[in-house]
Amino acid sequence: MSTRWWRWADRDEVSRVDAYTRQSLHLLLWGSPLFLALQALPRVPEDQTGLAAGIVAAGLTVCVPATVVLRDVMEAHPRAGSLPRRAVPFLALLAVAYVAALWLPTETRGLAVMLLWSALAWSLGGLRGRVATGVLLAALTLTPALASREPMTALLGLGVGAFFVFTVRVSLWLLAVVRELDEARSTRAALAVAEERLRFSRDVHDVLGRQLSVIGVQAELAATLAERGDPGAAARMQEVRAAAHEALREARELARGYRATDWHQEVEGARSLLRSAGTEVELAVDDLPPAWHEPAAWVVREAVTNILRHSAATRVEVRYADGELCVTNDRPAPAGAQAGTGLQSLSDRLAPVGAALRTAHTPERFTVVAALPGTAPAAVPAAGAGLVATEGGAR
Repeated sequence: MSTRWWRWADRDEVSRVDAYTRQSLHLLLWGSPLFLALQALPRVPEDQTGLAAGIVAAGLTVCVPATVVLRDVMEAHPRAGSLPRRAVPFLALLAVAYVAALWLPTETRGLAVMLLWSALAWSLGGLRGRVATGVLLAALTLTPALASREPMTALLGLGVGAFFVFTVRVSLWLLAVVRELDEARSTRAALAVAEERLRFSRDVHDVLGRQLSVIGVQAELAATLAERGDPGAAARMQEVRAAAHEALREARELARGYRATDWHQEVEGARSLLRSAGTEVELAVDDLPPAWHEPAAWVVREAVTNILRHSAATRVEVRYADGELCVTNDRPAPAGAQAGTGLQSLSDRLAPVGAALRTAHTPERFTVVAALPGTAPAAVPAAGAGLVATEGGAR
């Protein structure tokens, strides 16, 4: 598809602003000499009309290298660097042309100087840096005054020159802002994708980690019962199948993005799972405020998954008192063993709702403590909202 400058529909927003800015500055660069010529030619004596026409043609010719320099300045913006390489011969050309213009008759000298002055202002007006700006404004102030030998012309040159420079700077500044906003939007989109991937990874860990632990414990128990010839092995295998179906259901809900965590279901599931593994469970969570049910369910799920994977626990206590939910087990794994990301991910997930997570480890006991303030939690992140899971945590 064509991408010529007039095919606006084929461009994105940044390209349109870029094209508009460049075309506007080029139009000003080439339009100013024509405007000056239309204003000055009627006042030129008839015997100097040919000379004036030649001066206008020469001024338009100077606009060709001025366009090249303007393009270099626009490419360098917003960096405040050195003078563009191709600006040096252009400035030398302007200096030679200015000296030659001083020898012209008075009636045409002003036209020649203003044409050169206009090319200088529009081509280098976008240069950044205090030194470059100061030198440019000094040149725009002094050159008309030296040519006309009238001090008041310096004020006119300074005022109009400052306006031209301001126009170029603002145009390029707006273009730079649009580019930065577009880059920020692209970065935000990339971060959103990365955050969603981390959210999905965390939720897959929560769902499949728990259910696979259930399947593993139940399958091991069924195998033991089968070896003994116990008829209860078939019932245990039915539970394994039910756990597999539940894992599949939760995975599908996760894929759809609307899986919710139920506190009562989580607590009962944790108690049933731990008891199936031969672990005694004590629950004292009746006083837990309903507003904290879902965050508390996250804590119980992760803590129970850790207990099954990394301990040989025979007793687990889940208690809520004084704004703290504690999950404690005996016979923990040695400190530092089986490091992972589960607890750190849980801590990151609790932080936005106003809760905090900490752990306590001794050779006899391991405790996960979630501090749940008395006030209601902040909005619980919906499925798909995603929080970053940090590497390294006790798990």
